[in-house]
Amino acid sequence: MKAFLAFLRNTWRGLTAMRTALTLLFLLALGAMPGALLPQRSLNAQKVTEYIAEKGWWGRFLDRLQFFDVYASYWFSAVYVLLFVSLVGCLLPRTWEYFKQMRAKPVLTPRNLARLPHHATGETSESPEDVVARAKQRLGGWRLVEREEADGARSVSAERGYLRETGNLVFHFSLLGLLIAFALGKMVGYEGQVIVQSQGGQFCNSGVFNFDSFRPGLRVDGTQLSPFCVRVNDFHATYLHNGQAQSYRADIDYQSGEDLDTGTWRPYPLEVNSPLRTAGDRVYLLGHGYTPIFTVTFPNGEERTGVTQWRPVNTVTLASEGATKFDPPGITDAEQRRKNQLAITGLLAPTAAFRGELLDSVFPEARDPAVAIDVYRGDLGTDSGRGQSIFSIDPKQVEDGKLVKVARQNLRKGEELTLDDGTRIRFEGVKDWVSLQVSHDPTQVWVLVFSVLVILGLGVSLSVKRRRVWVRATPGPDGRTVVEVGGLARTDQAGYGEEFGSLARDVLEREK
Repeated sequence: MKAFLAFLRNTWRGLTAMRTALTLLFLLALGAMPGALLPQRSLNAQKVTEYIAEKGWWGRFLDRLQFFDVYASYWFSAVYVLLFVSLVGCLLPRTWEYFKQMRAKPVLTPRNLARLPHHATGETSESPEDVVARAKQRLGGWRLVEREEADGARSVSAERGYLRETGNLVFHFSLLGLLIAFALGKMVGYEGQVIVQSQGGQFCNSGVFNFDSFRPGLRVDGTQLSPFCVRVNDFHATYLHNGQAQSYRADIDYQSGEDLDTGTWRPYPLEVNSPLRTAGDRVYLLGHGYTPIFTVTFPNGEERTGVTQWRPVNTVTLASEGATKFDPPGITDAEQRRKNQLAITGLLAPTAAFRGELLDSVFPEARDPAVAIDVYRGDLGTDSGRGQSIFSIDPKQVEDGKLVKVARQNLRKGEELTLDDGTRIRFEGVKDWVSLQVSHDPTQVWVLVFSVLVILGLGVSLSVKRRRVWVRATPGPDGRTVVEVGGLARTDQAGYGEEFGSLARDVLEREK
């Protein structure tokens, strides 16, 4: 039992050592690197799937090690918790020692000051009391104490630089505060992404089902989101000559608080890195893409217009893929309706360039939009109960022969094609959509405060030097007073020699 208790005691001492805390901090930073270098499932699950498929066994191996869920992985959480425990364990006793030192008097004057790294001596006709008084005046601002020694000598012990340890403690407690703030933020915060069409598309932060993807904190159930609404009026983008995006701006209106009751909309120019802050949330502009507009005229003369966003597959030219789906009008029989559903799939080029019959996009701005489409008719499988991406059709329906390709054609804006049953499909053009992210993190102010304190504490601990100085005035047999001055820098002696020299000269300046 004693051996087991000794093992626990030694383990605790090792865990709470400052070098262990620094090692764990390094491991935490090292562990966060995969989160920055590899796609993360919480941010882009589709990209993670593509990465695993591309890398084969290596991708599957990384997935088993949770490298695509770094910040939710067991190993990252273990390092995080150990760092937290280590910091608490080493800071509490260190803080207690710091307060004891603050209350304690400066140490006794060493018997032999000449053995110190900094030393000066001299004689004066002044009395020991006058020498000590002048030394105390010169040492204003230092923590000092005057003592009378056994041989009649009088001495002054002084210390300075306690702010160094203060800064050190502020740094580490702020680091601990950062860990707590980040942990609380993950518990009570949430993030959601949603695509909103321009030209009047709206989004309201009233429930999780309004988002395309939603990542709640551990204590968030989605029933108490901060209520506000956003309406996207227009979108503007500027590009360099090589197609690289230079700026994005979405002209939006928003409502929150009392505006929701009064119906008041307030304008805001939403830009990248310039989020809308309202109702305790932040709304970010992440990106944009295009929505092709198709008008389908069915054989009975009825028209349906499909406006479904397509997904960019080329981030430079914004060439996009997707699927726009239609239910036939006027058919009440569910079986017949499923047999006559339509899907328009293919490639959208904002600025079209044809290489024979092949369509490509050469610029991300919608200067000359065109589409290369495949039209499918049959059962889309939307009533099967299985989830289905809005960007594609179910390939199983095609393999089973329930969904059949009936046409393929390239269309420019304003052109149309006619199917074998007389259905006409017209490409009307494109409209912009914007990708928005809603972030709620009530701890962000504390993260900022602790971050600033970390920098300030580190700056103080690196710039302030801990040093001591002693002055002893001893009456000599000839009636003169022997004055000794000694100094010691407790941490780094760099720069202390000049300060000590100035102090010693001031104390010995009336030497005679």
